[in-house]
Amino acid sequence: MLGRGHFFKWYMGIFLVFLYAPAILLPVFAFNDSSVVSFPLKGFTTKWFAVLQTTDSLHVAVRNSLMIAVTTAIFSTLFGVLAARASTRFSFPGRRSIMGFIMLPMVLPEIIIGVSLLVVIIQIGFELSLWSIILGHILICTPFCIAILSSAFMNLDQSLEEASFDLGQTRWNTFWLVILPLVMPGIVASLLIAFTISLDEFIIAFFLAGTEPTLPVYIWGQLRFPQKLPSLMALGTILLVLSISLLLIADYFRRRGVRKTGIENSGGFL
Repeated sequence: MLGRGHFFKWYMGIFLVFLYAPAILLPVFAFNDSSVVSFPLKGFTTKWFAVLQTTDSLHVAVRNSLMIAVTTAIFSTLFGVLAARASTRFSFPGRRSIMGFIMLPMVLPEIIIGVSLLVVIIQIGFELSLWSIILGHILICTPFCIAILSSAFMNLDQSLEEASFDLGQTRWNTFWLVILPLVMPGIVASLLIAFTISLDEFIIAFFLAGTEPTLPVYIWGQLRFPQKLPSLMALGTILLVLSISLLLIADYFRRRGVRKTGIENSGGFL
């Protein structure tokens, strides 16, 4: 009879295979020399990646997604810094309720958020555009940024701030010269996480895109054409590698920030 430890090892192994097997198949078919996505494989080729270089509509979608992701990352991290600093440094009435309300989009279904934003934007007379997508992405990315940055701010030694005041520095100079350098790895991690979430997000972009599609919306539209599937597999492989790379870099900066505060690292982002 298997012990509890062996059972969980088998369970985790099966779970990880079930979760990541579709992602592993992406590069397999991306390099397959056949327009039909099926086994057996025909041979090795890189022509599907070359197709991506000549697809103008794809290039437009990529530019849109990059602009949205960069803007979302900057504003989400800025709002995250303000909220994390306020919630970890100061005590004020309703702090828990306010922070719980801000973090709510993290647990709400994105389709509910997308439909709600669509109704609100239409009612106030705004046109659907890239900026409406940015507003939606800031809404869902800010809670993740707050979660990362709250950890960075909580790990700070408050005596460093008090020492800066004793030496005659103002609150602004203390934040700029003492606090900001210590939480900078957390800020970099927040920027990368928000960028990755925004770049890969589909549901809100689908509702708020208007006539300017993002990359996930473009991929969704191309799925109707079977002959496009191999090149989409190649595109998916690039996005998979990019997302994993950004997450690994973000985790590196998060761990670096934890080490700078002298506290032992004991978990992931959240």
